[in-house]
Amino acid sequence: MPLQQLNATLFEEIIYDNGDPCLVVFSRKNCHVCKEVVPMLEELQPKYEGKFGFYRVDVEEDKNLSQRFSLRGVPSIVFFNEGELQGKIAGNVEDEQVEEKIAEVLGE
Repeated sequence: MPLQQLNATLFEEIIYDNGDPCLVVFSRKNCHVCKEVVPMLEELQPKYEGKFGFYRVDVEEDKNLSQRFSLRGVPSIVFFNEGELQGKIAGNVEDEQVEEKIAEVLGE
């Protein structure tokens, strides 16, 4: 299932207003590594349905959002819980790294 794409308004609503535990992958359409990482996240998503949100931001469409978090490159996965930044991982990450970070954010 494709990740829900966030714009600035949705980002504020989901991350800060709702405060749900989630991750946001910042990516670009023409990024080779993103084309590996985003599908991996799409495969993980159903496992966390209703427990942990998965979203994406296109850095070319929403430059301000990526600048807000001082991201050095894409893909960058940023983790949130209760509106607080919980950490970030970047580059060609493995699903195990993502799952470990999700468990940490959820306090498992």
